[in-house]
Amino acid sequence: MTTAGHNSLNTLVVCGHGMVAQRLLERLVAQPRQPFRRIVVFNGEACPAYNRIQLSALLAGDASEHSLCLQPPDWYHRHNIKVHQGDPVTAIDRDTKTVVTASGRVQSYSSLVIATGSRSARLGIDGEDLEGVVGFRDLRDTRKLIDISQRHRRAVVIGGGFLGLEAAEGLRSRGMAVTVLHRSNHLLNRQLDPTGGNLLETALAERGLTIRTRTSPVALLGRDSVRAVQLDDETLISTDLVVIAAGITPNIGLADSAGLNCARAITVDSRLQTRDPAIFALGECCQIGGQTFGLVEPGYQQAEVLAQVLCDNASTAAFEPAVIATRLKISGIPIFSCGQTQPDGDTESVIWQDHETRHYCRLLVRDQRLTGAVLFGETTDGPWYSERIQQGDDISPYRAHLAFGKPYCDAA
Repeated sequence: MTTAGHNSLNTLVVCGHGMVAQRLLERLVAQPRQPFRRIVVFNGEACPAYNRIQLSALLAGDASEHSLCLQPPDWYHRHNIKVHQGDPVTAIDRDTKTVVTASGRVQSYSSLVIATGSRSARLGIDGEDLEGVVGFRDLRDTRKLIDISQRHRRAVVIGGGFLGLEAAEGLRSRGMAVTVLHRSNHLLNRQLDPTGGNLLETALAERGLTIRTRTSPVALLGRDSVRAVQLDDETLISTDLVVIAAGITPNIGLADSAGLNCARAITVDSRLQTRDPAIFALGECCQIGGQTFGLVEPGYQQAEVLAQVLCDNASTAAFEPAVIATRLKISGIPIFSCGQTQPDGDTESVIWQDHETRHYCRLLVRDQRLTGAVLFGETTDGPWYSERIQQGDDISPYRAHLAFGKPYCDAA
């Protein structure tokens, strides 16, 4: 067992080194007041923080691993940040204010940040541990998918959300025959309404993907390696690869073992503080109230707040969950959604659709205020719609022009 830094005075320890943890480090070193003599990061992966959003481009062959790196190695040295690669924290001793890592290193802290992210949710069916069953969460997963795609031709992707569709498109671009299984009625059901989801399904099918909605797997079959997927209608799909992209599970084991309050994720307040005043959490592993965060943007906002809190105890900075716009590009098709995506008894829908260009816009209005926007194929006005939703201003003066975007509404 290696002991490092018995003196915890002004030492910040960060557990995890994903995109949100890196944003926190960058905001910390930019603060006018620098209370930490040392910042120590324990990274469960073998490489420094990288742009996970670009993993789909790497899978498709449109990006290199080197291009994903967020900061060069000398950046950490210049800011007196020590990063231990491939050595995750395995235990927290809150009484002694120390952490223990997988290699046996013991590190003291004055403040501790848990940024352990999440993992692919398990399906709870037979065969998930077979060879050839892979998630799509990190660089190691992506390398494995690339390797399998070079040796095999058939793949099944379970999950028609953003990650699943990106994995499917990346594998298709590498020459695999890909079937996507999605249990909901339409693709991207959290971001799109049924019309938008059906437009996306048609476009992806024309590119060569096989899409099966309202379908769930009940077992993955094979002796050592996966060979088939059994569906709930007893259909069997032969395959050499299964990608599980059906949601995420926050990594709370470290916090839970340390006696911190956890529900679906690690419970924190608006200052990102746990029940232990010396321990904080942010990103996909934390929750505020009943809300968890699966997108990088709220994680970045949390990093801004936490940097101020850690550097100034008197700071009034607080993170308030807000309506987050989702701007995606699936197989080159731009998609935007913000706020409410499905109508209810209190909303009216403003719909515009061009069947020739497959551009689609659905706006949801309640009491002359915009509550949601779904855009497919043309998303230029998305940020303006998002601003209207956030501000909740009265759209009556330009209601008739709303579907045509900002220029027409400004001229109204």
